This record gives sequence, structure tokens and C-alpha cells, in this order.
Amino acid sequence: MKLWVGVTDNDWFDVVSHIPNIDEVNFWQPGGRASTFKILQPGEPFLFKLHSPLNFIVGGGFFAHWTRLPISLAWEAFGEKNGAHSFEEMRNLIISHRGTDKDRFDDFYIGCILLEQPFFFDRSDWIPVPSDWKAGIRQGKHYDLQTEPGISLWEQVRALLVGKPSYFPETRIEDTARYGAPTLVKPRLGQGSFRILVTDAYGRACAITEEHTLPALEAAHIKPFNLEGPNAVYNGLLLRSDVHRLFDKGYITVTPELRIEVSRRLREEYANGRYYYPFHGQRLHHVPMNPADRPSGELLTWHNGSIFRG
Repeated sequence: MKLWVGVTDNDWFDVVSHIPNIDEVNFWQPGGRASTFKILQPGEPFLFKLHSPLNFIVGGGFFAHWTRLPISLAWEAFGEKNGAHSFEEMRNLIISHRGTDKDRFDDFYIGCILLEQPFFFDRSDWIPVPSDWKAGIRQGKHYDLQTEPGISLWEQVRALLVGKPSYFPETRIEDTARYGAPTLVKPRLGQGSFRILVTDAYGRACAITEEHTLPALEAAHIKPFNLEGPNAVYNGLLLRSDVHRLFDKGYITVTPELRIEVSRRLREEYANGRYYYPFHGQRLHHVPMNPADRPSGELLTWHNGSIFRG
């Protein structure tokens, strides 16, 4: 396993560290270049290091996903968890790092490192950077958790997390802290991360209509989150916004065999629906490539029986 120490915008840190009960953050990259963040696997730790002269590690989170997003979608998905109090403040902060304002009014792309279950240390607990940290490091540095100084750094972090569970309410990290070598734990997704992971898993196309216009697409829960449906990709479908509403209200469903069904009540109640009925009986046009992310048959059965209007 590895961890990453990322050089962190101080203003970003000040905002996210004061959000009560925060469950996720978007650690954005202002350039939005096409290259991916390949250092970490999902579940590995990402630590926050403030800009010099504050050469301390001040918190962190657990890596879930990297993607490129239009700045508007990043704001819609994460809001203040982007490290800004408003969309305009976020735009200005990113532009200041980009070094140009020529795209001030564009919906430009940024890189997004999605981190779950973030934690933040009290000022008295800030950890000095390891001795091999160089002043010229601009983005960050990775450490192996099986060798020094990675071992010692991780020991300091997990000692804080275990000793003060308010940093990490779920305390899921305690097992790794008590029993030696760290293990990979799949991070629990927040709502924003759920939306983005579903969007990417479906290739940014509606599973039913094949619509590719990103602003029109939404991540639908098969079993709603407020009914204990998990924020997991297998409990999601990427749907165009109108189809999402019909799915949530039970006028459209998907069978465990991944076939689309359109309720007869759409015609009975609204004397219409002719746009949607041609989809009846068709298979989903898009499903995630990873079998583990494909819609759960159990959850689809639940939607068929509990939500669909027949």
C-alpha cells in the first residue's frame, strides 16, 4: 500500500476543515489535464500538506476516484466540499492557480481527486513533513507504507485517528491500527462521489436513452438512500433527468435481466408517454464495464416490487 501527501491550498483546507460532519471532499487540480491520478488505489490514504512555510500534514482522506469534470458539475456535485463558500469563489480560486483569466466565463474542466471520510487534525497535532521532503515539491509525494519513512508517518496518522475518534467517526481504520500492516478498505461514498462514480461508470451516457449531454444526466439510486439504499455504483443508474424522475416515481423500472419496463399508468394517468413506450422491453444500452458496478439484481427486484407502478 501507498499513501500520498498532497500539497494543499490553504484556503481550500480552511473551508473544508470547518464543515460539520463532512463525509467527502473534492481535492481539485486546476489544470484539468487529461492525465489521470494513478498513484493510489481506492481506499488508500491521501494526506493534506499545507503550503510552505506551514510544512505540516494537517489531515487527509481516503482515495475513491479521479476524473475530469466541468467546473459547474464539480460545484453541483460537491458544493462547499470543493473548498469554497460559493461557485464564484471556487472559480476565482481555481483561476488564481491557473494563472490566467481568459476562460473566466467558460465551463472549463478541472481534475478532481475524490476523497472520502476526510479527517482534520487540531493545530497542536499537526505532523511535520518527513525528513526527505524537498522544498521544491509542488504537487505531492507518495510513500510506501511498508518502508520508512512511510511506516512512521502512517503510524503517527493512525495514532491520532484511533486516539481521537472525533476525527474519524466511523473508526473503520481501527482494525488496521491495532493489527499491524494496513489493509485496503473500499471507501464509503458520499452523495457527490456517488453521482460522479456512476456518471463515469456508465461512460457518461444515459443507460436507457443513450443521451450523452452531460448537464442533462443524473445518477439515480435504484433503492433510495433515505430507505437505506447504499451510495454504491451497483445501486445506481445514469439517467437523463426526465427519465430519472419517471424512474423515481415508478413509471419506469429495469428488471434484474436489465430490460426496461414502462408502466401502462403513464398513458392512463397522463394520456401520453409515447416517447417512452418504445423503450419498453429493450435492454439497457449502457452498463458499467466492471461487473461489480453493474446494477444489483436484488436492488432492481426491490424497485420492481416496491416502486414500479406496473
